[in-house]
Amino acid sequence: MASGRLTAIKVQREVTPGRYSDGGNLYLFVRGDGGRVWTFRYKAATGRQREMALGAVADITLSEAREKARDARRLLDAGTDPIDARASAKREAIGLGNTFREISALYIKAHEDGWKNAKHRQQWANTLETYAHPIMGDLAISKIAVSDVLRVLEPVWREKPETASRLRGRIEAVLDYATARGWRTGDNPARWKGHLANLLPKRSKLAAVEHHAALPYGETPAFIQRLATLPGLAATAMRFTILTAARTGEVIGATWQEIDEKARVWTVPAERMKAGREHRVPLSPAALAVVASLRTPDTEPSDFVFPGSGKAGHMSNMSMTAVLRRMKRSDLTVHGFRSTFRDWAAETNPAPREVAEAALAHTLRDRVEAAYRRGDLLERRAKLMADWADFLAVQSVRVWVATNSSEYSLSVCSGSKN
Repeated sequence: MASGRLTAIKVQREVTPGRYSDGGNLYLFVRGDGGRVWTFRYKAATGRQREMALGAVADITLSEAREKARDARRLLDAGTDPIDARASAKREAIGLGNTFREISALYIKAHEDGWKNAKHRQQWANTLETYAHPIMGDLAISKIAVSDVLRVLEPVWREKPETASRLRGRIEAVLDYATARGWRTGDNPARWKGHLANLLPKRSKLAAVEHHAALPYGETPAFIQRLATLPGLAATAMRFTILTAARTGEVIGATWQEIDEKARVWTVPAERMKAGREHRVPLSPAALAVVASLRTPDTEPSDFVFPGSGKAGHMSNMSMTAVLRRMKRSDLTVHGFRSTFRDWAAETNPAPREVAEAALAHTLRDRVEAAYRRGDLLERRAKLMADWADFLAVQSVRVWVATNSSEYSLSVCSGSKN
């Protein structure tokens, strides 16, 4: 390898493959195929030799290459690796001029580790993909204006106010992220207060808050007795869901190591709870009977109580919805049975409100009340859930059994309760 400072003439005439030093870590690299590039060679802090391409000789003059080398040396003198610094700058600049769709993906990637579960991430992505991306997904993030946001929101604002409200908040979050990264400037066109609040009607003026379709509690004993006649693991999972007043995701993700049959407690870890806190569920005798019927001699602690056939390992979150369709009850939702339980507790059970709220793992909105509640009221909740199971097992109910596409009324006696 030759040494010494290069000249413009030597740079243009040199054709022999090799590296030619200009001094100060700058080299002319002549490749075997005749290509010629400038490189900056240096020893990293780790002691490893590194070489950074500065550009082709056809595009960069000798003086320009020397300036690039000086910049790299300044970084080295400051304790910064030039190659790492350039890679970081490229990552920072990736959003400049990029589309809303691309920045949305970056936002989700940056925040998904802090979200409670994969379902939340999927909901985020699906909402934007369904409503926002068809209209402004390909627009430059720096150019999105109020008119673009309104084109997304107005078609769903009156028909699906709850969905539209979440959509607006997610668009606002993506645009705020872009602003914080320096990829756009000015006010956020999706901001509500003092902005879109002047252009769109309030949700309260459009419709009441959307609720999950729920069965009146007086009809629930007959429903669960009919459910008990249906074959399949999904029907069993729904019975357990109703008996525990739990959320679908909590039930389908349950593993055997979470269930202590001796203590009659199912402990759901924080990462699977909406509020991000561990939740203990007292199991009534009826709920215990459901899980006991599923345990086998070769059951492993890590096995799912309600296994599925997919990659997730557990039952699909649509399996219980499919049961409702089989029962021709598409007017109901699985989540709605939590409302059924809450109505029953409020109207028929003497347990205080905070016990029912704790049973549903609701976060108390009243900060004072939340501060004074130190425990999880497990013993009082155990009594409440036992009462709920007893209510569902009333001695005489009417069930509908589907036979040859016709339905017949039967009277079933569940026996005395101990």
